[in-house]
Amino acid sequence: MARTSGNKVVVIGIGAVGISYAFALLNQGGCDELAVIDLNEKRASAEVRDLRHGILYAPTPTRVYQGSYADCADADIVCICAGAAQQPGETRLDLIDNNLKVFHSIVGEVMKTGFDGIFLIATNPVDVLSYATWQFSGLPKERVIGSGTILDTARLCNCLGKAFDVAPSSIDAHMIGEHGDSVIAAWSTANIAGMPLKEALQSMPDGEARMRKIHADVRDAAYAIIEGKGATYYGIAMGLARITQAVLHNQHVVLTVSALLEGQYGEQDVYIGVPAVISRTGITRIIEKPLDADEAAQFARSADILRGYQQKVAAYTESGKR
Repeated sequence: MARTSGNKVVVIGIGAVGISYAFALLNQGGCDELAVIDLNEKRASAEVRDLRHGILYAPTPTRVYQGSYADCADADIVCICAGAAQQPGETRLDLIDNNLKVFHSIVGEVMKTGFDGIFLIATNPVDVLSYATWQFSGLPKERVIGSGTILDTARLCNCLGKAFDVAPSSIDAHMIGEHGDSVIAAWSTANIAGMPLKEALQSMPDGEARMRKIHADVRDAAYAIIEGKGATYYGIAMGLARITQAVLHNQHVVLTVSALLEGQYGEQDVYIGVPAVISRTGITRIIEKPLDADEAAQFARSADILRGYQQKVAAYTESGKR
């Protein structure tokens, strides 16, 4: 069937994250055309039918269908959500070996179609797998975007919104670094309408302890949710939908995504969560926050951890497992 719509998204892998992302796109009218791909074709067919039954109540009549890799040829965005999920007791970095194999296969199949759009990566460890996708695809770095710390940032703004009794959208604060245990709260630049949040928090009783607790709550949120219900998916799905909207509608909005650093923040050759301008062409530019000395040191440590795991990508490729 010939494509007649303007904004096409393909989602690969419809586990809890993938199908939640598809549902969020449908509810928000996020694209004109949505193709769903999964190894479990029976489930994919059922999910598509279920989604279609809600189109009457969606903002736009999105065309939703069960797709194949051939549908990636003219896609604007291919979002990869496939791979092993984090289990109780596991860190995100524990998933790298299995998911590298999965990604090498998926990215290869997508690129065979002549895909020339933007990869959006959700699977963990998202920073390392974004780097792997960039390496495996050969696409320009600006067209491989990881979800990065978009969810960590949302969690931070939610916590701070509660602390100051304002909407999370009124908070200007970011979590940066690895989407994982070395994630950093950039307290030194956080504010509400120009009011520095670090000073405001420190002026409260037990302010320093409160800041440490907020950071720990954000960093460890996934562990608590996984223990309670097995996986996290709603928050990240909405974050992915937000990135998708920024790309398809050329919004030039700043979001904390996983991007390749080439000297920014003093770091080289590492995909890591940073504020970046997102537009129709992908990552337009990286915003360098003026971190204080402690935050800069934490960021450098986080980058070192990720670069260490990125070596697995090179080792995987060089081993001939292609």
